[in-house]
Amino acid sequence: MGKRSRQDPPLAGSLLLAHPGLQDPNFRKTVVLLSTHGPEGSLGVVVNRPAGKTLGEFSDDFADSDLADIPLFHGGPVNQHQLILSAWKSAPEEGVFRLFFGLDPDKALELSREARELGEDLHLRAFLGYAGWGEGQLEAELAEQAWVVCPVEGLALSGACDTGLWRMLLGGVSPMMKLMADVPEDPSLN
Repeated sequence: MGKRSRQDPPLAGSLLLAHPGLQDPNFRKTVVLLSTHGPEGSLGVVVNRPAGKTLGEFSDDFADSDLADIPLFHGGPVNQHQLILSAWKSAPEEGVFRLFFGLDPDKALELSREARELGEDLHLRAFLGYAGWGEGQLEAELAEQAWVVCPVEGLALSGACDTGLWRMLLGGVSPMMKLMADVPEDPSLN
């Protein structure tokens, strides 16, 4: 949660939870799944901003595809017209979270078929845009405590996909974070 040093492991595969005090409208109450993190920068997608459409409703290219029912999300403020297909599955018995990021449609279909055949729970999602940070930018934001780093555990990403996910995950960090996450938008309603 606080300062990170050069010896800290990369955060790829982790979740970034927007601190309750973060007011940037691009990231307020968001959960970002980081796919890449390194000295050159970081990249991820916001997993809790549903667009209210499926991939088939968004694009005629997918209307008759087996991918038509994949939910569409606003992935972040960068390149908001770029479509990114991602999938993940959790293997708690192995202590593993597998992330497949930037899939082409054929690979997404292949993963989906394999998961069905093996009886695995694969989550496919489509994102418009992404969240990106240049060299040292994310580390600076972490030092300012704009983000709370959280591991991906179990089925956390299979349930709620709106601000409820942010509230639930942040509430699991500490009792203080739970209180801060539950503060109403209008304090007079408290």
